[in-house]
Amino acid sequence: MAWAHSARFLVTASQLDQLPAPGLPEIAFVGRSNAGKSSAINALARHRRLAFSSRMPGRTQHINLFELGPKVAPDALFADLPGYGYAAVERGAKLRWQRVMAEYLRQRRSLAGIVLLVDARLGFTELDDRLLTLVTPRLAPGTERVRLLVLLTKADKLNRRERQAVLARCEAALGAVAAQAGEGCDIGVCLFSALSREGVVDAATALHGWRAGAGAEAAVAAAEGVGA
Repeated sequence: MAWAHSARFLVTASQLDQLPAPGLPEIAFVGRSNAGKSSAINALARHRRLAFSSRMPGRTQHINLFELGPKVAPDALFADLPGYGYAAVERGAKLRWQRVMAEYLRQRRSLAGIVLLVDARLGFTELDDRLLTLVTPRLAPGTERVRLLVLLTKADKLNRRERQAVLARCEAALGAVAAQAGEGCDIGVCLFSALSREGVVDAATALHGWRAGAGAEAAVAAAEGVGA
């Protein structure tokens, strides 16, 4: 948890070429505009306004990077990506930043993991399914594999039966994604609430493990002359 609490703003970018050169492992947060993405980042970092949380979905229109680890030697980055699916945003702007987001998820070589925020009251929507289809090729095992963790947000608003049902549905859907990505992929899902802090420790522990795993894989790739 202390590692996640070290998160601090680094840079904002509207295009991929405005991001720092790939290096430190990056963990991207993505989801529908009203899924609670900013609230989840702030809960993990124990910071009220690290990621901008607005009552009007769609306000995040850039990729925002946050450093983690010691200030003199950061060891990972959080990437807060624009939300998708909010119709009230001007169409041209929405298409532009969603194109940048898709390019980031497909191409960013330092991407180590993806945290997909899904409103537990809705489960996977059609747009979430499209996102999963987009990133599935990157989940395949290998020296540059990307991990996936689905956080079912706003879980505090569900009763026990509803919680069990949405978790079962999402686990089944992710089982199909895992089958397509291949044996050895790293995919997980858990109930999450920024309000009650349910799932916060589990999520932070998983992300910290990704950071360590990505560092080890990068070392292997460098030793084999693959590059990172």
